[in-house]
Amino acid sequence: MPPLLEVDGVTSGYGKVEVLHDLSLSVPEGTVVALLGPNGAGKTTTLRVISGTLPVWSGEVRYADRCISGRSAYEVARQGVTLVPEGRGIFPGLDVRDNLEIGARAGGMAGRRDRVAGVLSTFPRLKERLSQRAGTLSGGEQQMLALSRAFLSEPRVLLMDEISMGLAPRIVEQLFESVSDLREQGMTIVLVEQYLTYALRLADICYVLAKGRIEFVGEPSELRDSEALASSYLGG
Repeated sequence: MPPLLEVDGVTSGYGKVEVLHDLSLSVPEGTVVALLGPNGAGKTTTLRVISGTLPVWSGEVRYADRCISGRSAYEVARQGVTLVPEGRGIFPGLDVRDNLEIGARAGGMAGRRDRVAGVLSTFPRLKERLSQRAGTLSGGEQQMLALSRAFLSEPRVLLMDEISMGLAPRIVEQLFESVSDLREQGMTIVLVEQYLTYALRLADICYVLAKGRIEFVGEPSELRDSEALASSYLGG
């Protein structure tokens, strides 16, 4: 069976600067794949290429055995690949309720109310702030809203870019409990995360990037159990 998502020999970057060099990775359905590596390794660029927010210069991105290279971010999301970007990705001028409604519409009209009720049960703090403008929420609340909007669109693949950035440890723990629940439900997830403890706890497969190339692929236990490996690729 082919992987649900596959990046095959992709080269891409910004302007004339090449960031990814013939990069390949495979994401089986129902797994959590962690993209790890130092700052500037190309992790976020990889997610942007997959989601259609950055063009592929050469190579190919395939989803459900179909090429999605060259399609717009909107088209990729409509097919079931949703990016939760670093920096929240919400509509700050709209209230919480409207943000959730927009996310729910992306998943279709059927069962929309039940889906909204489900995310409010997962993040009860949002239920208390339905009429509050999203841009005035705390950082943790904004990230809860960004995740909720992604869940409501009912993606088949969820791309998550540093969802813990700038948040208190207690909020990070809560966010990753929600991600763990998604994993148990069979969601396919590609995760970029600065907190290695959480990333290694959740992941089935780890790819380590350095300077836009894959330097290591294997199980989380191989990184946990090898100090030399972790030091070489992740700085300790």
